Amino acid sequence: MMNAAADAQTLPLIMTQAAVTYGDKVAIKEGDNEITYAQLNDLRWQAAKAFVASGIEKGDRIAVWAPNVSPWIIASLGLESIGAVLVPLNTRMKGSEAADLINRSGAKMVFTLDTFQSGPKSVINYLDMLKQQDLPGCNEIVLFEDAADGATSWDAFLTRGDNVEQSAVEAMAANVSPDDTMDMLFTSGTTGKPKGVMCAHGQNIRTITTWADTNGLNDSDNYLIINPFFHSFGYKAGWLAAIIKGARMFPVLTFDLDAVLQQIHDDQITMLPGPPTIYQSILAHPRRAEYDLSSLRLAVTGAAPVPVELVNRMRNELNFETVVTAYGLTETCGFVSICRPDDPAEIISGSSGRAMDGIEVKIVDGQGDDMPEGEAGEIWVRGYNVMKGYFDNDQATEETITADGWLKTGDVGTMDANGYIDITDRMKDMYISGGFNVYPAEIESAICNIDGVVQAAVVGVADERMGEVGKVFIVKKADSPLTEQDVVGYCKANIANYKVPRFVEFLEAMPMNASGKILKTELRSA
Repeated sequence: MMNAAADAQTLPLIMTQAAVTYGDKVAIKEGDNEITYAQLNDLRWQAAKAFVASGIEKGDRIAVWAPNVSPWIIASLGLESIGAVLVPLNTRMKGSEAADLINRSGAKMVFTLDTFQSGPKSVINYLDMLKQQDLPGCNEIVLFEDAADGATSWDAFLTRGDNVEQSAVEAMAANVSPDDTMDMLFTSGTTGKPKGVMCAHGQNIRTITTWADTNGLNDSDNYLIINPFFHSFGYKAGWLAAIIKGARMFPVLTFDLDAVLQQIHDDQITMLPGPPTIYQSILAHPRRAEYDLSSLRLAVTGAAPVPVELVNRMRNELNFETVVTAYGLTETCGFVSICRPDDPAEIISGSSGRAMDGIEVKIVDGQGDDMPEGEAGEIWVRGYNVMKGYFDNDQATEETITADGWLKTGDVGTMDANGYIDITDRMKDMYISGGFNVYPAEIESAICNIDGVVQAAVVGVADERMGEVGKVFIVKKADSPLTEQDVVGYCKANIANYKVPRFVEFLEAMPMNASGKILKTELRSA
């Protein structure tokens, strides 16, 4: 598929083309279960019929709060095929966090699991958490498994569509425009208030087609999708990219290094994207030599610094043909820039690549004027990948996108003579922990609800395994008995695990400037 036509595409057209082109080829392999492209196409039409039977119409929002399972893909294809809007929710959220996004997005249905064994000692009770929340606009909860009290089973949902005519859903699919909203992924800004990012069919497909063309993903690849489906990396650059290119998908439900190595060995995995920690863990595995990893071909990484030595070892010891880094935002359909496969290790390590074809990037000062080559400023982006806007938040959209179409990323970086970008700071104080964006203001707001807290400030500090982790500085009331354990315990109970600060330090007073703003630069160096 050529990029010139990609932005005139829609998800239903892409899936139809994939079914015709790849037919009996395996699309998804999940344990012993295999789904061909033809079968996946039939399943998405059945899901589309079920959505119609459920009263879902074009433009309605549907939330999915679940780990990487094949029904996640089928439900998304079905709803997007009739013009409904996918709203993925982070699986690490607590019930109140998920409910806030379900309610603010106006989602009419939620797809989830009853319970999920996320680790040896960790069970997540999604349905129980939802039952404890007030969801006035949500008409139904559907489980990607058997029914439970208060929720419909996946099979019962699909069966609901049996009486809907195929012609009806095909007509709805034909009515989906490249400019129609395809999905709404939530992100957070400096205020900590998550914002729904609306992206259209055509721009999503063109962005991901360009991304896949640049890194070389093709129909011979076996794609191990470790990145979560709720994230652009697991959804758009994951199963959507695989469908566009006809690759085989291998969803990973929970990350276990031994299981991943065994699956690379058994299924001859070729495509393995992820944060640098994945490759570092593989290289450090004491029994790595016991597994046949020779099939590995393509790695796309980022979200944390990538040492030159790691790039070289990935190429020389793991025998990756292609290792590239990339940069993007939820507001840019997930991607802005990417390295090229023939870039030297120093470029891959020291930059986030250069703009993808058809996308403009510039570095500007506080007034929006271009900065000289090599000097730091805010990164601005313009092109087909820039979001339609924030859902129900025109003010934030106008503040983020200029009148002539430039998206203000809030990230600080430099650009060299060849257009390669180096991210040097984050204007929004965001830090990245284990590949997840973490916004301090959201955590600070939660911590300030703790009895005895006067002020709280969160910063990211370096961590060898996670890239960065949170450290919170707290000024507490003079007579407060509040302890570090109290703070961490409260955070674990009220916010997603990856947001929980690793370190707590109590201060007599915050360092502040003349206007009363906390000086986080001083806290970072403390």
